[in-house]
Formats: sequence, C-alpha cells, structure tokens
Amino acid sequence: MTTANELDVISKVRGEVYGNIEATGENLFLAWGYPTAFFLFVEFLALILWNEFWCFWIWLGIPLVGTPLMVYFLNEDYERTHRRTIDQNVILQMWIFVGFLSCLGGVTMGFAGVFDMLYCTFQGLLIGFGCLMTGLILHFRPKTVCGIIGCVISFVCLFFQGDFWSWQLLIAVFVTILTLIIPGHLFRHYVKKQRL
Repeated sequence: MTTANELDVISKVRGEVYGNIEATGENLFLAWGYPTAFFLFVEFLALILWNEFWCFWIWLGIPLVGTPLMVYFLNEDYERTHRRTIDQNVILQMWIFVGFLSCLGGVTMGFAGVFDMLYCTFQGLLIGFGCLMTGLILHFRPKTVCGIIGCVISFVCLFFQGDFWSWQLLIAVFVTILTLIIPGHLFRHYVKKQRL
C-alpha cells in the first residue's frame, strides 16, 4: 500500500467517524445559561429601577426562551447521529427534571410569599448540582468543579434578605455564569477538539 492510499484510507475513516460521532449536547448548557443570566439580570435591574410586583415574574422568560432552544439543539444532535447513549439519556432526563423543579419551585415560592427568601438559593443549588452530576457522568472535571463551587456560592444568597434581596439575583447571575456558561464553553471547545 502506498502512502497516498494510506492517506486516502485515513481520510475516509476519519470522515466516517466524524459523521458517526455521538450526540454530545455541547450547546445545551449555553442554551440555558445565556437566557437564565439575561433574565435574572433584567429582573435585578427592573427591581432596582421600579420595585414593582410584576418584576418578580420576569424569570418566567427563562423557560420560554430556554425550552425552544433546548428542543432545537436536541433535534439537531439527533438528526446528526440518530442515536443517544444511556449517559446522554440520563443527563437529558436529569436536566428536564431540574428545569421542571426550578419552574415549579419559582411559581410555588412566588404564591407562598417566600420567593425573595429562598428562590435564588434553590435555583443555584439545582443548577450547581446538575452541573456537578453532568461533569461526573461525562468525566469532565471543569463541569464537576464549577458545579461544586456554584452550590457553595448559592448559600451566600441567604445572607441577602429584606432590602438587599435584589442582590441575590446578581449572585444567581454569577452562579449561572459559573455553572452553565463557563463550563458550557469549555465543553463545547473540548468536543470540537475531539472531533478534529
């Protein structure tokens, strides 16, 4: 076999591997991270500027934007690969459950009158724990580390009560950047590197 033939075989195999690469969901962290950080920051600004009751419900924009983005990226992954591994199904179902708990917790705490005391801590713990578990399942250390740090920082929200409550939202934005956006970009870069 000549060198030219060997390179041709390598090129074909590489193309088949690239075409058959497993779905990774590398965009899902970003699909949820950016809307979450954006809407929590807008809620923080609205509360600082107007301090009206309707400002407390701005966070509902998160699932309204994040859910269609998640469906889009999942469909894109599935169309490319036509399969999902057991780990990917576990991660997907876990994040759907985390999203459901976050929305249910927000609505329940809003009507129960404890939204301003507990929601940012609750959401930060859910997202941090989800990031931690995803990192452990995928054996991707940056997600694991960011998840642990995010869970710990979430408890800081409990110290901002009363007139300082709106600052919890800023901490929640920081936790979102730490647990979803930063590991999302790192994981996306890692996946692209693996595909080369």
